Amino acid sequence: MAHSDAIRAVAFDLDNTLWDVDPVIVRAEERWLEWLREHCPRIPERLSLDDLRASRLALAAREPHNAHDFTYLRIASLAQHARECGYDASISDQAFEIFITERNQLDLFADVRPGLERLRTRYALATLSNGNADLGRIGVADLFAVSLNARGVGAAKPDRRCFERLVQALHLQPHEVFTLAMIPCWMLRRPGPPVCRLPG
Repeated sequence: MAHSDAIRAVAFDLDNTLWDVDPVIVRAEERWLEWLREHCPRIPERLSLDDLRASRLALAAREPHNAHDFTYLRIASLAQHARECGYDASISDQAFEIFITERNQLDLFADVRPGLERLRTRYALATLSNGNADLGRIGVADLFAVSLNARGVGAAKPDRRCFERLVQALHLQPHEVFTLAMIPCWMLRRPGPPVCRLPG
């Protein structure tokens, strides 16, 4: 591993790294479901939240080339249900706006903003996420030089393309970028060379 003086950028995951995402998603899905009950009630009459989640998973299995794109999966799967229930498919876009607005109403961990403010005096900061959080809506976009997600990259971590795109966007070499994230154990057990530098 290169000496720490060689590090010029620090890249963060978002969900469960800068904030606790689980209650955020629960609240966003509840608000989404409320909107569906009001504007297209036949959908939630036929399908529960678990059914809707299962539908997104089934769509991802049918379209593995889109499995990384949570935004697409939510919109496209609901559009199909809308058509089946006699609604215009465009209602799925309206519903997504309700979800994503609530999804970006969140509280950073207490030490995140002051910590990022200190780090950015020494390093370029970046984000690399598999999710669809919007840093502009959250109010922290100004802290990061580069922000990437799976939808924009066309692949999800731990696909090597994500980290190659990150390094390219930062105009740096791989050994100059330190990636900090909540890394699931299945990623660490993945065969082959590491695709990013992990803390510790």
